[in-house]
Amino acid sequence: MSVPPSPAPLRRIAHLDMDAFFASVELLRYPQLQGLPVVIGGGRRQPDERPTASIPVAEFPRLREYVGRGVITTATYAARRFGVGSAMGMMKAAKLCPEAIMLPVDFDRYRHFSRLFKAEILKLAPVMEDRGVDEVYIDLSGLPGVQADGGLAQAKAIQAAIFTATGLTCSVGVAPNKLLAKMASEFQKPNGISLVFAEDVPTRIWPLPCRKINGIGPKTDQRLQALGIHTIAELAARDEAWLIARFGKSYGAWLHAAAHGRDDRPLVTESEPVSVSRETTFSNDLHVREDRAALAEAFTRLCERVAADLQRKGYVGRTIGIKIRYDNFRAVTRDHTVEEFTADAKTIRRLAGECLKRVPLDRRIRLLGVRVGTLAKRGGEGAPEAPAVLPGETLSLF
Repeated sequence: MSVPPSPAPLRRIAHLDMDAFFASVELLRYPQLQGLPVVIGGGRRQPDERPTASIPVAEFPRLREYVGRGVITTATYAARRFGVGSAMGMMKAAKLCPEAIMLPVDFDRYRHFSRLFKAEILKLAPVMEDRGVDEVYIDLSGLPGVQADGGLAQAKAIQAAIFTATGLTCSVGVAPNKLLAKMASEFQKPNGISLVFAEDVPTRIWPLPCRKINGIGPKTDQRLQALGIHTIAELAARDEAWLIARFGKSYGAWLHAAAHGRDDRPLVTESEPVSVSRETTFSNDLHVREDRAALAEAFTRLCERVAADLQRKGYVGRTIGIKIRYDNFRAVTRDHTVEEFTADAKTIRRLAGECLKRVPLDRRIRLLGVRVGTLAKRGGEGAPEAPAVLPGETLSLF
């Protein structure tokens, strides 16, 4: 008597997203701000020798006091209830929630907690794709009990381990693939767990607006709405050929697959950075001649920070570029590729200065950025053991 083959194991992918990560890390430092509207963005932390938890709430700066053009990095859930969110201008946010407490960013501290929570995940689930400072994908498929409960117990264990190690909460979505897992992680925020199975797509995914699919941006959504497509169900109802005719072969086919919850992308456990960049938005638009000293100082500092990032990560690059956004919000980029790899600040500044010669500088400058691409590991094939320094003096229009 033949034994029927065992069913193929379910693929169970988790998307883990830390809850209001930067703001939550700040609340560990300032527990007296728990439950209050708080925004994180811009500014510099003023030295204060008092224990952070002892600083009276009344002494923290309020958003109504802010003057400038900074952008909010993140906000607590209490602030989000007023319509305040990440990437919003702080002046606009001040109109929505003037009494929100304003804190400067502290990326070193956020990176520290990022390393802590990811280390806890790897203790329990060794297959993890790092997607940035506050989110990861995790393959739960082969872990004990996952085939029986869909990953619920493992997701709870990971949540608990992260909270014990960091005091922070996270939201987890578990689904057959990365596309659905990312959507599921938004279903029960904060500190929630959502399980989605393939058979749930019509009831839990199709009623959602198309913008909930990671990969459909505002412009595509506008085009879809113009075609009478508002929900994922309406997108799924369209033939693949119809979508290809209107959105192109590759993107049209992807839209059709995504609407049906199909995504076969593997987890990428090791990835190389494409480039390293730094940029700064000025509090006031700067003029090339009148503010030459300030621009030169900012330009040099950006190059030094990019060089430090490269050296810390063990990379060198040979494509150096700049980005400028003018006072009319138009942005331009230029880059230059050389034969020698480098991670040297002076060399980066010199080559970035050459790029500046190729852009018009007849308007005030709102934003300035420096980028190094075409990266290689230091000491790798074709890359030098130490940062190369190209001959020539530092040259810049600033």
